Amino acid sequence: MNRTGFFVLLACHLVACLAEPIFYESFEESWEGRWLPSEKEDYQGVWKHEKSEGHNNYGLLASEKAKKYGIATTLPKVVHFEDKPVVLQYELRLQNGIECGGSYLKFLQVQEDGWTPEQLDNESPYSIMFGPDKCGATNKVHFIFRHKHPKTGLYKEHHLKFPPAIMNDKLTHVYTAVIHPNNKVSILIDGEEKKSADLLSDDFEPPVLPPQTIKDPEDKKPEDWDERAKIPDPDASKPEDWDEDAPYEIEDIEAEKPEGWLDDEPEEIDDEEAVKPEDWDDEEDGAWEVPKVPNPKCIDGPGCGEWKRPMKKNPAYKGKWYAAMIDNPAYKGIWKARDIPNPDYFHLVKPSLEPISAVGIEIWTMQDGILFDNILVTNDEELGKHYRDTEWKVKFDLEKAEQKKEEEKDVAAGSAALPKLQSHVFKFLRKVAYLPILASQREKIMDFIEKGEERPEVTLSVLGGACVLLLIVIFRFLCSGKKTSTKDDVGKAKKEDITPADDPIPDKGKGKEEENK
Repeated sequence: MNRTGFFVLLACHLVACLAEPIFYESFEESWEGRWLPSEKEDYQGVWKHEKSEGHNNYGLLASEKAKKYGIATTLPKVVHFEDKPVVLQYELRLQNGIECGGSYLKFLQVQEDGWTPEQLDNESPYSIMFGPDKCGATNKVHFIFRHKHPKTGLYKEHHLKFPPAIMNDKLTHVYTAVIHPNNKVSILIDGEEKKSADLLSDDFEPPVLPPQTIKDPEDKKPEDWDERAKIPDPDASKPEDWDEDAPYEIEDIEAEKPEGWLDDEPEEIDDEEAVKPEDWDDEEDGAWEVPKVPNPKCIDGPGCGEWKRPMKKNPAYKGKWYAAMIDNPAYKGIWKARDIPNPDYFHLVKPSLEPISAVGIEIWTMQDGILFDNILVTNDEELGKHYRDTEWKVKFDLEKAEQKKEEEKDVAAGSAALPKLQSHVFKFLRKVAYLPILASQREKIMDFIEKGEERPEVTLSVLGGACVLLLIVIFRFLCSGKKTSTKDDVGKAKKEDITPADDPIPDKGKGKEEENK
């Protein structure tokens, strides 16, 4: 036997040594008949048997946006969580990415007699829910298990805390959860462990095991229990000269009205250049009123209108008087109810995970293009690795190679367009440099352009400078240009006085100190 034949035989032997999967769905053949869509009214999303983009293999596709989807299939046998690991694994490709929606699986517990997959809905009891979920601030790979309280008989969901984030890059990824006999659960993404936790620890919220003690609900705080650490000094008294009514500010009686203050001049006057718009309708728009503009006499002079003394801080101001705080001699601390044994407490060495009998997909999503593939349930971790290496890895490597080609094309296209962009940028800057309003800065701008042309690789920086320059030009133009009355502007002027933000008005309350500065 030659060397090639030996390795082929060895590979075949290794594959033969792998355990048979409990359940495996490749979706290479149509799923109809094996998987049954929910017949409940809410689930209108259409499932399709489609090829993964760029591949020849098929998957189960959620084909429509903004829909609820439901589909399920029964396992060939019930899976128990006992002395063997249980591997739950599937491939997922978010072909259009995902902004808001789920793409997880539900591993359903044994249902009531007569239940069929067509009856799947969000009330169908599951044992484990596993997989990605993203919407708003939520971005996680769920691992949730339902556990039955041994005393009350009620089920409660236990959520893995701090789960890994989803892979949202439009490539195929494989999600694996391994539930070990020693209570450990491992979450793998693309074969790499991202999270591990103990099912009976506080890695889950809420924890499976309740606290041994609880606060006594019947315990009440005594009426004389004082929780105040500090109290006002009962022996303190307000000083006789303490005036609580003194104002914070008073008029500055030393201030004098500035010389030349125009008492009889209004701060604003009618705009002599304003013209009633031709389309103004007195009946519809009301009586037209001439808009106001700042009084130029007020701008040139010290101020207009009634002069008032400025305010200054009152040296006699002390505010409300309070007694000093001292240690409370009756302080007993913060009261807490006493601890009592928890009547619902129980202890477990191993959680009682419900056996699983079916696999369901029950999701709501705003995106389409969600492709599920290669769903696996097995007791053999090596078999899970085998499927990752032989099924997922091949697809993922092809997709990565294709992605790299597309990125190189984009870079090449951007490089090809750069010279044209540079030409437009420098042409624009030369035109801007010769605007009359920038005459004083023309030499600096031309120097800036020449340096940019010498080093075209800094075009983006030059473009940023151009944008800043354009904003300066626009700002100067707006500030220097005269305002013209429009129907909307005048209409607003009827209701409230208009003061242009770029026309300063002196403070009519300025006093002697301001005048002498």
